[in-house]
Amino acid sequence: MGAPQETKKGRAIAPLDQALINPTREPGEALVAPRVILAFTRPDFHNLCRQVHSAGPPRYLWDCALHEGSWAGQGVTVAGPALGAPYAVMVLERLIALGAKAILALGWCGSLQRQVQVGSLVVPTAAVSGDGTSPHYLPGGKQPTPHPGLCRLLQDRLQDTDLPVHCGPIWTTDAFYRETREQVSRHQAQGVLGVDLELAALLAVGQFRQVAVAGLLVVSDELADLTWRPGFRTPAFRQGRREATRVVLDAAAAAAEIIV
Repeated sequence: MGAPQETKKGRAIAPLDQALINPTREPGEALVAPRVILAFTRPDFHNLCRQVHSAGPPRYLWDCALHEGSWAGQGVTVAGPALGAPYAVMVLERLIALGAKAILALGWCGSLQRQVQVGSLVVPTAAVSGDGTSPHYLPGGKQPTPHPGLCRLLQDRLQDTDLPVHCGPIWTTDAFYRETREQVSRHQAQGVLGVDLELAALLAVGQFRQVAVAGLLVVSDELADLTWRPGFRTPAFRQGRREATRVVLDAAAAAAEIIV
């Protein structure tokens, strides 16, 4: 956002692109840990809560639950579920206002490439915005990208996994039921690895607010042959989710080196 401009009489005038509503910490509202994992789905959120040994009732940002816990001796806030770009961004904005410095997004994606199969792990290195939220944070067609240090932490902790790992661009859409043959074919030809509902918008917010945001996605279904092949109930998908949970927790605990 631009700095306030001065009138001839010396009165400050807010620039036209300055937001009228801004995320703030409410009086008496507790802070979150500097390290936050934001899960898009309820199963991943509950699994994360078990891993960090959270206790007691959650608190909420709208309907998104927050639990405090620890991993490898580091405090971690787990938030979720936050499904869809507009809602996930509302939650992320409030998390940042409450002190989040490094935010790792954990979600699922559909594969657009034949070699990216169910149960594989995807580290998005860029995002193609097909959602309506990203352009409000990165106008002019700028491409959302993750924080390089946080993304590297994820990649480093995936080096010892036995699961297939793919790094590359992801396409984010608002319309789960409008992923058309034309759209899939076009993004497939551009080398886009998969499609999700949140990540581009979260990366855009990270760039706009100058906080570290990166994501890890588990391939839950396949679209590469222009036929939907869901894999939500397969052993490979369950294994991918377990491994992704471990990786984001390890990366969150190590994020002290990139939090400033």
